Amino acid sequence: MRKSAIRFVGALVISVFMVGPSLCCTDIVAGKDATVDGSVITSHTADGAFYDARVRVIPGRTHEKGETASVFWNITNEEYGPAVKIGEIPQVEKTYSYFHVGYPFMNEHGVAIGETTIGQKEELKTFRPDARAIMTVEQLEVFGLQRGKTAREAIKVMGDLAEKYGFLPSCGSEGECLSVTDSEEAWIFELRSTGMMWTPESGKPGAIWVAQRVPDDMVVVVPNMSRIQEIDPDDKDNFMVAEGYRQFAIDMGWYDPEGNEPFIWQRAYSPLTGNDDWALSSMWVRNRLHTIHKILAPSQEWDPNAETMSYPFAVKPEKKISVADVMEMLRSHMTGTPFDMYEDGAWYVRDGEKCVKSPLATPFPNRDVRRLLGIDYNRPVSKWDCAYSFVSQARRDVPDVMRTILWFGYDNPHTSCYVPIYNGVTDTKESWRTFDREQFSLESVQWGFILSDELVNHRYGDAMADLRAVRDPMEKGFFDRIAEVDAEAVKLYKESPEKARKYLTDFTLECMDQVERTWWGLNWNLITKYNNNKFH
Repeated sequence: MRKSAIRFVGALVISVFMVGPSLCCTDIVAGKDATVDGSVITSHTADGAFYDARVRVIPGRTHEKGETASVFWNITNEEYGPAVKIGEIPQVEKTYSYFHVGYPFMNEHGVAIGETTIGQKEELKTFRPDARAIMTVEQLEVFGLQRGKTAREAIKVMGDLAEKYGFLPSCGSEGECLSVTDSEEAWIFELRSTGMMWTPESGKPGAIWVAQRVPDDMVVVVPNMSRIQEIDPDDKDNFMVAEGYRQFAIDMGWYDPEGNEPFIWQRAYSPLTGNDDWALSSMWVRNRLHTIHKILAPSQEWDPNAETMSYPFAVKPEKKISVADVMEMLRSHMTGTPFDMYEDGAWYVRDGEKCVKSPLATPFPNRDVRRLLGIDYNRPVSKWDCAYSFVSQARRDVPDVMRTILWFGYDNPHTSCYVPIYNGVTDTKESWRTFDREQFSLESVQWGFILSDELVNHRYGDAMADLRAVRDPMEKGFFDRIAEVDAEAVKLYKESPEKARKYLTDFTLECMDQVERTWWGLNWNLITKYNNNKFH
């Protein structure tokens, strides 16, 4: 393609990064008895076009005594600007390989981590560069994955480091929630900072954190709000806590230990009401909580206007869920709820004696279109400005190198295609770790997905059917091959773990290549079929 044509296509889609705030991420987490195959599932929509989505494998290493590990700021946006070293800590003897994106998501042992930002009270907020805290949540994820073989180990690593070196928010000045899983357990790990006055020399913890285990037969939904409520620190099977998890609230007068009320973590440290988008009362939090609970337990009454704090920590799904089910939840634009922008009356136009929905109607109208048509914004689960999303599937009774399959997709989950990446994979395709947001390129598959989402959204009523006709059978083909790939990998593992890793790596590279070729073909078909010369 000539350079002028590439610049034209780039100009067409670069505006996707300029249409307002991302309003952050959604995680859906399921215990092993809540899933059809007994796997433990977590997921993540990285809702921000600026997040680094290049998928790279960072190899584990053996380190000499006395080595240090660097601590960085700006890991999430590294491709947009250089990461800045802001500190260092003692290195461990052995680090594990892990997969690096904006929010690192899996290691060689199959531990997987989803992320979603949650609100914290004003007094807790901490800002760089004046704060002495240095541990962002994404840097904690790096250390947790490098140093933890299990979900519990990873949480302990991250919690201890945050307490010692201080938790430094990187998404505004808010708290964080990580959904941490292995093949046996799923955990919700919530983290708060301790304000601008904290120093390492104070002797006080630089972070407040707790973690609660997801019941094996239940699902937890985390849409940018704190989900943990009452805590039993003596129940070691279901809770992990920082030693002073209540003390800060007591010191601030947010909780009276002499009173009759139980300590509620969620109430103690989160903004409850007001104009703060991160408040527990926020409508764009409530939208997603209602939508996904309605899918999981449709026979229950879920009031779309109910207070978010009335939702239980976890819900038992009325039928066991699969990886594909979670993918569809991440792709949701809130069909069947009052929040679905695709059903707004503004999309209907007169056609003779009746009104019909315009083919230009879309569940994802941008800000200018909403202003033009008078459509109120409702934040869907799936978002046009999502950098990437994934659903991870941690399995038991398989060799370590194939413990977890992470299904990864670029851009808007609604228009994306998920590719299987086994935890034993040692490399990714170059075009999946190449991206420059300032220059459209055919050498970056991420640009291919950004372009397809933009093209579909211009004539969603027709073009989405074209995309599904390509995507759905391809994803089904990947699912259908897993049993065959598993069997061959087990056979090779008995000969050599390295042979199994190479086979799994080749499979992932093959899937990536198939998706890439198919997606560029889809783009050229959409441009040909729906260009303005055909609609005038």
